[in-house]
Amino acid sequence: MELSHGLKGKRVIIQGFGNVGFHLARFLDKEGAKIVGVIERDAGIYNASGLDPNDLKMHMNMNKGNIQNYPHATEVEATDPTYIMRKKCDIFAPCATDGALNMHNAHHIKAKIIVEGANGPTTFKADQILSRRGVQVIPDLLANVGGVTVSYFEWLKNLDHVAPGRMKKRYDEQKTNNLLKLLGYNFPPNSPLLEKMRGAKEVDIVYSALEEIMTQATIENWTYAVQNNLSLRDACLANALTKLAKRFEQSGMMI
Repeated sequence: MELSHGLKGKRVIIQGFGNVGFHLARFLDKEGAKIVGVIERDAGIYNASGLDPNDLKMHMNMNKGNIQNYPHATEVEATDPTYIMRKKCDIFAPCATDGALNMHNAHHIKAKIIVEGANGPTTFKADQILSRRGVQVIPDLLANVGGVTVSYFEWLKNLDHVAPGRMKKRYDEQKTNNLLKLLGYNFPPNSPLLEKMRGAKEVDIVYSALEEIMTQATIENWTYAVQNNLSLRDACLANALTKLAKRFEQSGMMI
């Protein structure tokens, strides 16, 4: 998959600059990708040299969510904001509404990869068109489940009545300090180096667990798709249904 070769220099267009779209743009920008286009309700904007996600978000906050007058856009489309999705790019991420990609516009998409950041942004007809054209679609079933996964962590936290990592945070810190003392290092209490030896915070553990689950899910479903000659969307569905059937069978609820 092309994303595995790195994101540096990849051109990205994002539809919907709310929580999902903005944070996706921020993380992609951090990894070296170039956000060349953003589509919102009032306008679609484009700049081949790249757009600064944080600056654009600040502009939106100051202008009631509008991007039409964003000063760093070299091209603005207000009549039909979705026209920007026809621009050439490496990755297109629909992060707004369902059915954003449909039989009327799927032919015009020039992106190599679609990353679904909304629920059901690609219709069945559009999915068929993109498949015939060789466009790789990373479905919402895989790309848009981070929030649900973190909600699962919150559920576990509520069951345990304790934040993740709190039980061993101090232990990890003390173990590191003891090891350094054995090696002859003794830092004063006000040393800035001690900050680097702090145990993991709750947010660090959540990010780590989220990365582990999402990475393994991607590997598992990609492998399933290759082995069964399926699209990634069909692989996610088939894999999930197979697991569900096995659980029912093991529980004795089905024969």
